[in-house]
Amino acid sequence: MKENLEELEQFAIDVILNRRKGFRANILRLLLSGLSFIYRGVVCIRLWLYRNRIKREHNLGCLVVSIGNLTVGGTGKTPVVEKFARALTAGGRKVAILSRGYKSIKPPIKERLRQQVNHNEIFYDPPRVVTDGKEVLLDSKTAGDEPYMLANNLKDVAIIVDKDRVKAGMHAIKEFNADTLLLDDGLQYLRLRHRLDIVLIDKHSPFGNEKLLPRGTLREPAKNLKRATYIFITKCDGSSNEELITRIRKYNRTAEIIECAHQPKYLENSATGEQLPLEHLDGKYIGTISGIAVPESFEGGLRKLGANIELVRRYTDHHRYTKKEISDFIDHCLYRDLDMIVTTEKDFVRFPEINSPDLPIYFLRVEIGILSNEETWTECVNRICAPRPIVSARRFF
Repeated sequence: MKENLEELEQFAIDVILNRRKGFRANILRLLLSGLSFIYRGVVCIRLWLYRNRIKREHNLGCLVVSIGNLTVGGTGKTPVVEKFARALTAGGRKVAILSRGYKSIKPPIKERLRQQVNHNEIFYDPPRVVTDGKEVLLDSKTAGDEPYMLANNLKDVAIIVDKDRVKAGMHAIKEFNADTLLLDDGLQYLRLRHRLDIVLIDKHSPFGNEKLLPRGTLREPAKNLKRATYIFITKCDGSSNEELITRIRKYNRTAEIIECAHQPKYLENSATGEQLPLEHLDGKYIGTISGIAVPESFEGGLRKLGANIELVRRYTDHHRYTKKEISDFIDHCLYRDLDMIVTTEKDFVRFPEINSPDLPIYFLRVEIGILSNEETWTECVNRICAPRPIVSARRFF
């Protein structure tokens, strides 16, 4: 069943990105185009309702910073969230990250009932606390891969998962005394008032295929970029972004623009935790396995580091691996006499426990580096760490 769903998901992605040809694919694209027209209307009406305060946003009385994008996946958002969390914590803020926990699963019913009893509210469904800033409390399946990865890399930062980010924010303030909420993937989450909107744009695919969901990968029209306070152009490679910046300025004339890159730092052995310098990849024959939105970016980065990629195994984004899938890939790589297997850190947290003494598996640790407007980045952090005092904290519940 799981394999069939993923095959269907991959087929839909191929149709949307025009990789599939033929009568059936063309009919489906026509149908999706009609649904996109309806979707556009729904998005515009929803924004209008909030803009005219017919639907009310919630103000929790603390600073909320949204980090999101216009497109579905692929902008490299998680390392940016991590960079913000580290900088704001170092600046003296008490940070909590609110995530919807995409493709996570709820804890067993017995655990949920226990939490309800602890809160003395049998009808209260508390949000999931991935980490309280001291220890990781959930596994990647229950937390979601991205929140779990952040929990392993961050200290003194609470990470809370719930589709209702208003409820999660209230929990963060009450239980962890948070004064700054980072709303992960929050541009479209309008129920919670944002003080700042950080919007990420992938240099290589800034507006996806230029079409709205479900025919395309845009969550809302490109003109809505006007809501951004800061715009991060991600996955930069040092070449000019002048043409892209010119287009961005058509939609938003005032937002500060920061160019950044996802910079590989080291390789880490998935079994032993041993860290190797990137130079270790030079000349090595490797296999790669990944389930991310843009695997080409990951694989291209390894080639730039001198690796010879002999075998590639790709799955859909957020794919949860089975032991058989990993074991079969290890066997194929051993048959080809490869030196190692390399995956992403986000994929690694979705791996099952597996021993591979004959062939080491490494994940590539990646962090965000600011390539231009470093002073703007510093000003952004300072603006959050020393904000204007809030005159009144109104609540709309």
